[in-house]
Amino acid sequence: MQNNTFSTLFVGQNFIKLKEVDSTNNYLKNLASNSEPLPEGTVIMADHQFAGRGQQESVWQTVPGENISASIYLKPSFLPLNKQFFLNMAVSLAVAEALSSFLPHPVKVKWPNDIYYNRKKLGGILIENTLTGSTIKSAVVGIGLNINQEEFTNDLAEKATSLYQILHKQVDLELVMAKIFVYMEKYYLNLKSERYSILQKSYLNRLLNFNTVATYLQNGQVFEGIIKGVEDSGLLIMEVDQETTTFNFKEIEYIHTK
Repeated sequence: MQNNTFSTLFVGQNFIKLKEVDSTNNYLKNLASNSEPLPEGTVIMADHQFAGRGQQESVWQTVPGENISASIYLKPSFLPLNKQFFLNMAVSLAVAEALSSFLPHPVKVKWPNDIYYNRKKLGGILIENTLTGSTIKSAVVGIGLNINQEEFTNDLAEKATSLYQILHKQVDLELVMAKIFVYMEKYYLNLKSERYSILQKSYLNRLLNFNTVATYLQNGQVFEGIIKGVEDSGLLIMEVDQETTTFNFKEIEYIHTK
């Protein structure tokens, strides 16, 4: 099913809804490689995604028909390779701002791009870039969000939440998607206009534990640190024992306290 009822210039104007797919990211990548030039802003949304992935091959679990599993096709060829984490910032901000419009308190981003509310995970983002030489030819932005799921399995119950658990009511999935498309376009156009400092400042304002003493885990060792910023490359800047250090993706774990 396709429609173009969203109030955007290009994000979501080519909207394809599927009942079931292994992964919306895989489907969109195949579509981009096997067909005529795909319009930028094309969105794939599935009721059920049976092989969804998170960062670095983590498995994304979702209940069919209750949550958002979607992917967006972008062509950020204007973005220098050494600035590609700014696409991550733009997408994270778009999703966080869209969800915040439904909730009583602001949504946070857990570095690099998990979406959190009251220290519980609402969802995550997986961006897969295709490079041609030193140019980002295309980006497939996968978004998985807990919307109408009422319960989580025991191992996730303490860590995850959904809009339904927070609001105690169902929320229309396409209404949430429409908000995401509007904010995605806003932040993507900011990115295209090279408003890097604005994006970085907004990202840090949303960042979980920013400028706050918190506990982390690295190689089995617990330590305290203060997040001070994020490098253009995406490395996390943290103050540990009064010294500045950086961490790469998956190098540390957050230890969540109530």
